[in-house]
Amino acid sequence: MLPILLLVPALAAPAIAPNFTNFDDAFARLSAKKLSDDLLAPVAAYFGMENLKKGAGYKNDDLRFLFAIETAPGEPEPTVSSDDGTWTQKLRRIGKTNVFALATTLPELSGFRWSYRVGETKRGGGELEAYAYPADAKKQPGIPEGKLIPQEPWKSKIFDGTTRDWWIYVPAQYDPNKPACVAVIQDGQWSRGYWTPIFDNLIAKKEIPVTIAIFLKPGTKINDIDNRSVEYDTVSDRYPAFLADEILPEVGKRYNLRQDAKGRMVAGLSSGGICAFNAAWQRPDVFHKVVSWIGSFTNLQGGPTGVAGGNTYPAIIRDRRGWNQQGEPKNIRVFLQDGANDLDNKAGNWPLSNQQMAKALEFGKYDYKFALGNGFHSDKHGRALLPDTLRWLWRDEPK
Repeated sequence: MLPILLLVPALAAPAIAPNFTNFDDAFARLSAKKLSDDLLAPVAAYFGMENLKKGAGYKNDDLRFLFAIETAPGEPEPTVSSDDGTWTQKLRRIGKTNVFALATTLPELSGFRWSYRVGETKRGGGELEAYAYPADAKKQPGIPEGKLIPQEPWKSKIFDGTTRDWWIYVPAQYDPNKPACVAVIQDGQWSRGYWTPIFDNLIAKKEIPVTIAIFLKPGTKINDIDNRSVEYDTVSDRYPAFLADEILPEVGKRYNLRQDAKGRMVAGLSSGGICAFNAAWQRPDVFHKVVSWIGSFTNLQGGPTGVAGGNTYPAIIRDRRGWNQQGEPKNIRVFLQDGANDLDNKAGNWPLSNQQMAKALEFGKYDYKFALGNGFHSDKHGRALLPDTLRWLWRDEPK
């Protein structure tokens, strides 16, 4: 009799959850009622295992936040908390592992320092800011895209011995037969990526005029010595002259630009923020519109006296010598932004300095807006406000 062979199907290996495809996917799966063991692999891949171990597991998108940490066996279950103790949430264990995660939403304009708490100990953490970024702050399908054109490094005569990278943005709607408005934006090596989609969106919707943007990196000297603070933080007419006498004429050789100050805007953040204001203040005949985020109106470049930096601007604005010959405020329009958690060091206190600037502009009857949030020394709040900022600045210009 032949032996009977029993064919037993092999047991299938447990399915391994695929890695998260994007933030939306991660947020949805970590918001589930139960966090099973098979989420460990995608969580480790998404945050990085080393980040989980040291308390650096953190991601966010607008008002949504993801936190994740690994604890040692036997340690208390972790929480995530603001350093001032006003906000605390428990993390949830992933299956039977020692990895914990949390998907949560925070109110807009939230801003605080945070850390993980494992028992009595703090781990990792950092600065947190929550903003709802409007659609116009992001690349949109179907919107014609302008061109961002890298330029040959610029060797300045006014800042002799310096070289800088720079870029020119030309919108899709530019017509060489019609003069375009101009925006000059400092720290272009950082800012060009998020400004250009906003220009694309607002120009296409005819909410701001057709605008050519110039993105400038600060100059560097031989041996890569950074000239940024000298150029940006100094209260003088030198950097405005560099823009008016070198950069704008060069761009004007290739593109049809408006020559009136009302057709020109200057912008920047931090030291670039005071730089933008200084350019319009010194040369209101060249620039009318100003965007200053987290502006360094502090004593970073004290001049010959050591205390004559940007901290002097509120007093200068209040003094009638800052007005024009007709006894009127200078013809400039200013948007200021700062956060209550901005820097405080020997050069000054950034939130207080910006509040002083706002009150001085109010006293001087200037056309200005000031947005004070809870953020830190970052561009996050300014970026969330940028579409509305540009609409406000260009509100009375033909589109």
